Amino acid sequence: MFEELLEEIAQENALRGTNTYLKLTVGLGALLLSLLSAGFVAPLFIAFTMTVALLYLARIDARTLGEAFAAPVSFAILSVAAIVLVSGGSGAVWIWQPFSWLSLSVTPTSVDYGIYVLCRTLGGMASLLFIALTTPMTDLFVVMRQCRVPPVLIELVMVVYRTIFTLLDQLVRCYHAQVMRLGYSTRRESIRSFATLCGAVFIASWNTGEDQIRAREMRCYDGRLVVLGETRPVEARPALAAAGFLLAALALTVLSGGVTLLGGAP
Repeated sequence: MFEELLEEIAQENALRGTNTYLKLTVGLGALLLSLLSAGFVAPLFIAFTMTVALLYLARIDARTLGEAFAAPVSFAILSVAAIVLVSGGSGAVWIWQPFSWLSLSVTPTSVDYGIYVLCRTLGGMASLLFIALTTPMTDLFVVMRQCRVPPVLIELVMVVYRTIFTLLDQLVRCYHAQVMRLGYSTRRESIRSFATLCGAVFIASWNTGEDQIRAREMRCYDGRLVVLGETRPVEARPALAAAGFLLAALALTVLSGGVTLLGGAP
């Protein structure tokens, strides 16, 4: 997703005009409920609802959303597979002991626990993606300023955020230039091109940083970056929808705490 950065998606999504505090309340509230849930039902409901909201309300491209989910989901599946094999429990369906000190087994309890962890991961990940894909960083800077966050911290976050885009821009430019010159045609050339890419990106980023400092000084930079933005009003329909979703998620969190898929302990 080099060319299609998350910031561009956040600036162009259909929920761009929704109140920032409302989106943060929904995202952070759903994340907190996913972490506090004692069963898999509530996090699964949160993950499904957030995904539907991103696809149909925010109108995020399905392929882009799938790419954003791909790496975290792959890591979560591998982690859950390890958890299922080492958790243990009674009524083992499959047992294998490759070493005297290591025993792998699959039990209803371990499967239920793996499903529980996976659903919590999906719920939390969907909540974070909801915030990242619908709320630009510029809006978050405004919220930070209104919440009386120290100006030094806000400026530091802004500089770091800008530097990330500078590095990505230099990386993409250098990589495309190398590809057009057949820099990755062989294995030896790939290693050489990669080493050259790292050095070139570092030097280009350093020069770009110095250019930014000079540009700020030419604009009478006095040590504080100005945060521009506006606070949009909270509309009735989005507020009611957000409240209904959070109440439903809270009810599921309380009522489905002991529910498991195979009857084992979560």
